[in-house]
Amino acid sequence: MQKIYCVEDDESVRELVIYALQSSGFEAQGFVNAEEFFPVLKNNVPDLILLDIMLPGIDGIEILKEVRKNPKTQHTPIIMLTARGSEYDKITGLDNGADDYVTKPFGVMELIARIKAVLRRSAKINVAQDKATNDLSAGNGLLVLNHDFHKVYVNNEEVILTLKEFELLQILIKNKGKILTRETLLDKIWGYEYIGETRTVDVHIRYLRKKIEED
Repeated sequence: MQKIYCVEDDESVRELVIYALQSSGFEAQGFVNAEEFFPVLKNNVPDLILLDIMLPGIDGIEILKEVRKNPKTQHTPIIMLTARGSEYDKITGLDNGADDYVTKPFGVMELIARIKAVLRRSAKINVAQDKATNDLSAGNGLLVLNHDFHKVYVNNEEVILTLKEFELLQILIKNKGKILTRETLLDKIWGYEYIGETRTVDVHIRYLRKKIEED
């Protein structure tokens, strides 16, 4: 049974999410803040984390940064929960390693659909790593993507990418010279069940370029 952690200080929202997850066949555990969350995460890494941005004390973005710094959890899928609708909060979360975001108020079915989609993408990456035998490279060898360890190097320096950034880069390298539409990328990476805008692709491409391009 896949395990999901939900870090949310609003008790009514947290309990609703936990109930929905358990009803959908997941093992779920809720946390009010970072003080409760980090000690459990240290010994038990979940399959996915739902993380509210607005939390008392250490906020969701800072928790996200800490999770991504830890080698044990740096590739754990994370979906941000936020009451804000501004692009800034969404981009901040994505830029710091979030795999997706859901804006409150959200429908329970939409949340479950997004969770399943992110988990499927994560599973596909793991399968691809197991089957891969060769690295992919671009830029006359200056950029190297390693399947086996899910790592990317630019000028021999490791660059930390989110799951979707890794998938985007992999697809683009495999299709060098070809034109890939936003719709094609959404289909291949986010899947048919993705509920969102094609602008999501633009945001991820923008931040992927910031991480791998010197100029």
